[in-house]
Amino acid sequence: MKFEITPAFEGDWGRLTEAERARFRGAVKDDFHPACERRRLDPTHPWPRKLRVKAVAGAPGIWEMTWSFSGPDGRATFEWVEIDGEPAVRWRRIGGHSIFGTP
Repeated sequence: MKFEITPAFEGDWGRLTEAERARFRGAVKDDFHPACERRRLDPTHPWPRKLRVKAVAGAPGIWEMTWSFSGPDGRATFEWVEIDGEPAVRWRRIGGHSIFGTP
């Protein structure tokens, strides 16, 4: 599945430690990406429970996932978009709870 990032995500990414980046990459590779592919074929397919994917309250069309529960807290927001006519993910923000101020 294709993806793109927002300037806000890029700035947030620069503030993460290398260990946090590695955890995020692992969660996306091992769990998030395969789940997106399954949901693309069957939108009713559930998300992996460990990612806690859910809609962001008060932000229509924006979703959140948790990629780290242990210090520090790791969250990311995303939305579904199309790239080259295919379903894709736009990563919007990444970090801790503070990202929900402007998801």
